[in-house]
Amino acid sequence: IIAVAVPIGVLSAVHQDSLFDKVMSVFVFIGFAVPTFWLALLMMIFFGIHLGWLPISGLRSLNYEYLSGWGQLTDLAKHLILPVFISAFGGLAGLSRYIRANMLEVIRQDYILTARAKGLSERQVIYKHALRNALLPAITILGLSIPGLIGGSVIFETIFAIPGMGQLFYMSVMARDYPTVMGILLIGAILTLVGNLIADVSYAIADPRIRISS
Repeated sequence: IIAVAVPIGVLSAVHQDSLFDKVMSVFVFIGFAVPTFWLALLMMIFFGIHLGWLPISGLRSLNYEYLSGWGQLTDLAKHLILPVFISAFGGLAGLSRYIRANMLEVIRQDYILTARAKGLSERQVIYKHALRNALLPAITILGLSIPGLIGGSVIFETIFAIPGMGQLFYMSVMARDYPTVMGILLIGAILTLVGNLIADVSYAIADPRIRISS
């Protein structure tokens, strides 16, 4: 998500109101508006049933054990295309929009104008000076998004019949298996603490102003 959302947000901010920015804005609004489960079912019907390009459930085909090493790797990749796209779609839209808003705010600052006045190339101004400061507010969001991995996995693991913690949580709720539910919720709480810790440490690394001096 980060590898795709950050470049999209940066390019949308640098080329504000361009065709690329408008297309990405439409994409972002669709990502916010479309329910994940509905999009998953739609893509399963289109790519899995009508076109037959991608498998729609599980992680392996029935003949997985008889495939070569490269064939097994390809089979796993095909099974992961739809679940990975569905799980990343909403987060990709939100993060790219957030990066765009931060970049638009940063590139209007005085130090960016000073960097340009000193003769630095536009690439150096954007990626060396502006991007680092634009990513600072996003660090908190990325840290807090770690617990959301479990919540998001409940949807696509159940729809795509992928064995994992999300599917286990759903089956435990349906079966009223309270100890298992409490265990998964405890893991979610631990991930929340870990996410906050990672966000704090990353923020201190990225922004020297908040480091504790010796």
